[in-house]
Amino acid sequence: MYTKIMVPVDLAHVEKLQRALDTAANLSKLYNAPVAYVGVTAAAPGPLGHNAAEYAARLEAFAKDQGARHGISTQSKSVVSHDPAVDLSDALVEAVKTTGSDLVVMATHIPNVVDHIWPSNGGRLATHTNASVFLVRS
Repeated sequence: MYTKIMVPVDLAHVEKLQRALDTAANLSKLYNAPVAYVGVTAAAPGPLGHNAAEYAARLEAFAKDQGARHGISTQSKSVVSHDPAVDLSDALVEAVKTTGSDLVVMATHIPNVVDHIWPSNGGRLATHTNASVFLVRS
């Protein structure tokens, strides 16, 4: 039914993504679909790497760990942005296209008043890609 699953990940908050990560792994096994873990980072040094290459290596290690842990095929895709807070939705829309994903599994939070003003990243993916979007409350 699905041929490739994309999972946006924020490596700084992996502990909050566990339900989404487990859901993606289970769907990967069910549909024999590889999982692409996508992370968006700035080019500037940050807590997850001194540069974009270091961040990409950390994301790749995360993807390999998820593959070994769940027995699934994985890959990673690091996207560099000038301002990830502003560009996140657009970067994820582009990542759906470049990874060829037809399902996105992503963690979400309990909606608050701000969500009534600004659209969510999941909503943007659902309206700007052909992929199905599965939002998993953490």
